[in-house]
Amino acid sequence: MSEWKRYVIEIGMGIDQHGQDPTKAAIKAIKDAITRVCAVGLLELFELDLKEDVKVEVLIGVPYSQRVDIEKIKEAIPLPCEKVVKSIEGGLKGPGIAIKEFGDKTNEILVAIAFVTIYVRRGKG
Repeated sequence: MSEWKRYVIEIGMGIDQHGQDPTKAAIKAIKDAITRVCAVGLLELFELDLKEDVKVEVLIGVPYSQRVDIEKIKEAIPLPCEKVVKSIEGGLKGPGIAIKEFGDKTNEILVAIAFVTIYVRRGKG
């Protein structure tokens, strides 16, 4: 089997201003990174099978990383490929305003950073 090669690296930022949900901030960070990537050239150049020849790895730095729902993060990646997600303590939290009607438990604003890498495997065999 041929080895995986990195072809795309993109970084995104996501914020949850209300609700203090690290998963929401992480999903926004992934979507921010993905909106700047168009991998159509890879698909055409290498005639890839997305399920077999593409892998996405995501490293997310976010406050309260142990509360991140990894399965929801994988669902936010719109490719039908292997998805590897790791959440680590990082990002940023700072004071905002707590509005009970918005679901706030505290006045914290959570900021997540996502490092998204797309790998491609060519020439099976």
